[in-house]
Amino acid sequence: MRTTIALTCALATLLASAPIAFPQTDSYPSRPITLIVPFPPGGSADVVIRPVAAKVADALKQTIVIDNRSGGGGNIAAQATKQAAPDGYTLFLTNMGVMSINPILSPELRIDPVKDFQPITPIISFPHILVVPPESPVKTVADLAALAKSKPGGLSFGSQGVGSGGQILGEMFKARVGVPMTHVPYRGAAPAATDIMAGRLDFLFTSYISIGEQAKAGKLRIVAIGGPKRIDAAAGIPTMAEAGFHGLDLEMWHGMVAPAGTPAPIVKRLNEEFTKASRHPDILRIVVPQATDIAVASPDEFGKRIASDTQRLGQIIRDAGIKMQ
Repeated sequence: MRTTIALTCALATLLASAPIAFPQTDSYPSRPITLIVPFPPGGSADVVIRPVAAKVADALKQTIVIDNRSGGGGNIAAQATKQAAPDGYTLFLTNMGVMSINPILSPELRIDPVKDFQPITPIISFPHILVVPPESPVKTVADLAALAKSKPGGLSFGSQGVGSGGQILGEMFKARVGVPMTHVPYRGAAPAATDIMAGRLDFLFTSYISIGEQAKAGKLRIVAIGGPKRIDAAAGIPTMAEAGFHGLDLEMWHGMVAPAGTPAPIVKRLNEEFTKASRHPDILRIVVPQATDIAVASPDEFGKRIASDTQRLGQIIRDAGIKMQ
């Protein structure tokens, strides 16, 4: 009995003095990182994230593989990220629509934007831009509202996907005008822009970075800015509020998250590298002319923004009576 007690005490002493084993983070990253982008190549986020990811890859001395996984308005990519191992080797370039709109419109998805993901940092933010086809008679927001009221069955509007900011603004406009309209979701901004230029849609709320060059070429017409202020890239174009449609504005953000449970040292390293890369002059030269702002923040600040947006947009969705189609 005395021998057993002695061995037990010795073992307890040894365990108490031994270091506690935590996941290895000092060698991170030791293999390629997958960065899931929930939209096809060519969209507003994709244009920015590829050069940012390239700079982060150089800093980490490791490959970052871009995985464009579109579909379901970002829900497919969100589910893939939620189910991935929380080891820092799966990252997700998400946005406000995926994190703070989809879970409200589609609770059956069982995605909790606060509990299922570890915030790293926002990357960019930008206003939505209201555009119409080049041959449209619409010159102002009031013109668009009048056209909607005069057209049997209303108008059609596109969006970057179900639950996207483009859909929310389109639905809000529909509710404000008070006539039927048809929402046409796309897998990203690029195909929606293609159809608005071809006249297959009546209007679209999207980012300037997705349609700026086409607007300059006269392939579509910018009618209003769906943000709190005018933009230099479209001088003379009023905001929705200035056009008489107060409250019809929505700034979109894109940011980096990882699966919940990703170790804090890895999150800190990624935050530092993505922040540094996003502020690089090479990146600023891309985003500034596109009416886009760099919006980096700490993981804690980003988490608070996600939670706040979810609460705010939930109220907007309920007030506008927005439902999934």
